[in-house]
Amino acid sequence: MDNSARIQMIKDRLGVSLNPVNLEIIDDSHKHAGHASAKGGGHFTVTVVSDKFAGKSLVQRHRMVYDAIGDGMKSEIHALSIKAKTPEEI
Repeated sequence: MDNSARIQMIKDRLGVSLNPVNLEIIDDSHKHAGHASAKGGGHFTVTVVSDKFAGKSLVQRHRMVYDAIGDGMKSEIHALSIKAKTPEEI
């Protein structure tokens, strides 16, 4: 899977699970080119703004993002930086 397909997968899965009011995905893979640990998976920064984060801790919010992406975290994504906020926090 190429990184444009990975980005679409992330958008689709987060869209269904978290119904974000804002979603930004940045491909940081170029910063990690040639690193042996990358193993073909992409490196991404995700900013998600969702009402579903209300009342949740930072750890709970990150877990919600990881759960939404599911098996993609094991096969298509090597590294994910997450910014998870409610609309009131932006």
